[in-house]
Amino acid sequence: MPLIQLLEVLIVVGVLLWLVNRFIPMQASIKSILNGVVVIAVVLWLLNVFGLFSSLSRIHVGKG
Repeated sequence: MPLIQLLEVLIVVGVLLWLVNRFIPMQASIKSILNGVVVIAVVLWLLNVFGLFSSLSRIHVGKG
């Protein structure tokens, strides 16, 4: 994925999250959960884009 396209996606996600936080009234707890879910999803997507997410699936915890 080209770097420009990656930056465009991050900017669009950031602007959409800002718009939701700014203009849609909701409780602070729901807003923080929404922000957390979006941040986690973006981090997982970035790990997948850079190929680090697939290498994490080979790590095993405990006896196996």
